[in-house]
Amino acid sequence: MSDETPICSAKGCSADAGWVLAWNNPKIHTPERRKTWLACEDHREHLSQFLGVRGFLKDVVRFAEWRAPEGP
Repeated sequence: MSDETPICSAKGCSADAGWVLAWNNPKIHTPERRKTWLACEDHREHLSQFLGVRGFLKDVVRFAEWRAPEGP
């Protein structure tokens, strides 16, 4: 992630993101792999539910507190 203001990942949304949704698709990712979507306050619940019903959602963390996992 860059130093620029993070933008929500919801389609058509250009609001500042305050949340990181860490997820992984177990059919194609190793268990430790984490992909991320960013979410504004208005879309956090919707995006979390979208990932959750598929069994992909691993964590929801405030953007300011997010630390990406260390690589190999």
